[in-house]
Amino acid sequence: MPTAPVALRGVTQDDGRALAELRVEAMRESLESVGRFNPERARARFLDGFDPTNTREVVSENTRVGFVVVRQAEDLLMLDHLYIAPENQGLGYGSQILRAIFAEADRENKVLRVGALKGSKSNEFYARHGFKLVESTEWDNYYVRPPNSEA
Repeated sequence: MPTAPVALRGVTQDDGRALAELRVEAMRESLESVGRFNPERARARFLDGFDPTNTREVVSENTRVGFVVVRQAEDLLMLDHLYIAPENQGLGYGSQILRAIFAEADRENKVLRVGALKGSKSNEFYARHGFKLVESTEWDNYYVRPPNSEA
């Protein structure tokens, strides 16, 4: 069955806690695999930097299936968060969101940058969508996608 189309909708400060919970569940498997799963820390880390002006919920058939945070930087767009609820992963929602974010980056002629926890399935996801690895730190890999790139 094909994935239903998604829409990106703005959020408010009141959505922060629900989004933090979605993030915790979406990251659980990856963080457990590297021995760093701490739900309290994950919630606090997200809420400390939560800014509804950069955040959009991903909605399909009137249900929140995930969220995305894109921050403007001087010379690029930073894809800070892209999380899909575990029960909705692997259904194509992430690809739909990336296509929408790519269109935004292309319109602005900006590089799109994203970080992914080492060992996470998200590394393969970003590489499959045309991101190129540019930096690796102790815990994370960083990728970029130049504007108007083909995936």
